[in-house]
This record gives sequence, structure tokens and C-alpha cells, in this order.
Amino acid sequence: MNEIIAILNEIRSDVDWMSETDIIESGLIDSFDMIALVSDLNDAFNVSIGLEHMEPDNFCSVDAIAAMLRELGAEI
Repeated sequence: MNEIIAILNEIRSDVDWMSETDIIESGLIDSFDMIALVSDLNDAFNVSIGLEHMEPDNFCSVDAIAAMLRELGAEI
């Protein structure tokens, strides 16, 4: 979880990511940030987040991101 938060902090360090429950809808990250986030997650966790995983539900919170990464075989 800490690594996910560290990646999100690179995008915006002024957010308490653990308390956020709707990162996408609240506008905390935009489409450019999303590209960077997916790329950084792919690199950090040695996974490939495909189009089938690019759903808002998978990115609404740190827990949701962690669950998606686990589904892709990452060790969190």
C-alpha cells in the first residue's frame, strides 16, 4: 500500500490518499495523471494494466488499486 501511496504522492502530495474513496470522480487526478499512474504502477509492480482494467472502480481508492494489482498477480 505504501508504494501505491508514494506513486500517488508523486502526482499530488497534498492529498490524504488513504481517506479518499473516489479519486476519479472527485477530480484529484486528470487524464494525464492517469496515464502516469498506470505507467508507474506497471513499472513498480511488474504488471500490465490493460484496457479491460481501465474502469473507474479500479482506481477509486488506494484499496481498489491494490485489489486490481493483486488480481493482476502483484504482491502488495
